[in-house]
Amino acid sequence: MNAKNENNVMLSISGLTKKFDGKIVLNEVSMSIEKGRTTVIIGPSGCGKTVLIKHFNVLLRPTKGEVFFKGRRIDDLPESELGEVRTHFGFLFQSGALFDSMSVYENIIFPIRQHHHIKDWKAMDTLVKNKLSMVGLDGYQDYYPASLSGGQKKRVALARAIALNPEIIFYDEPTTGLDPIRSDVINELILKLQRELSVTSVVVTHDMKSAYKIADRIVMLHNGKIIADGNADYIKNHSSPIVQQFIQGQVSEKDLERLRSTTASNDPNLLTNPVDQ
Repeated sequence: MNAKNENNVMLSISGLTKKFDGKIVLNEVSMSIEKGRTTVIIGPSGCGKTVLIKHFNVLLRPTKGEVFFKGRRIDDLPESELGEVRTHFGFLFQSGALFDSMSVYENIIFPIRQHHHIKDWKAMDTLVKNKLSMVGLDGYQDYYPASLSGGQKKRVALARAIALNPEIIFYDEPTTGLDPIRSDVINELILKLQRELSVTSVVVTHDMKSAYKIADRIVMLHNGKIIADGNADYIKNHSSPIVQQFIQGQVSEKDLERLRSTTASNDPNLLTNPVDQ
């Protein structure tokens, strides 16, 4: 990597390995996230996508390897120092993770209250109004999550993710559970925030329509390793059958054979409740 590119790197991981109960989830992964770009991470369920982004902001710590934010190693920092680092990050969780007992207003200012003592509440009112306006929900300040649709919850969670004006936003499956129209609203908001706030975005998704629309770069994980890395056209035309099966949503021939060779049984004895025998 040349000096110019190094200066443009916001996040990087080097030789990152993560094990849970002895099982390797990430295996010697190295990559960099460039400033102002949207990097989309794809791959089958259980391949380590969410685990990877949780290492970028040190919600998880590596079994082996290093994590850097703007050239500073952060995976070995104590929690007391990580608080300040995390003010540079926003995180949109898959479920939205809003606090049901808090209003929309209270949810949005929650991260601010975690890091700052609020003195100017009028300024907070303006901030919340501004963040909600960005996601098209100004006027919902006094609503509670129970009265919001799934898409509205995601948008409020996104407003909360940008409350501290982060440099990087992490999105974990942002369109999961949403219909195609509301999914596209989220896609448009991701593009809008990148354009208007100049944020760097890291998006985990299995939604290829979304990936192709928002990504400057797509990285595919498989069995804990990166197997493809490039723009949308590169991924679409990748020679690996594993990549093609995933992006086209196709079952592998091996799995298809297994499914076809397994037939339903008409044996009435199999309908007997074993508890009653």
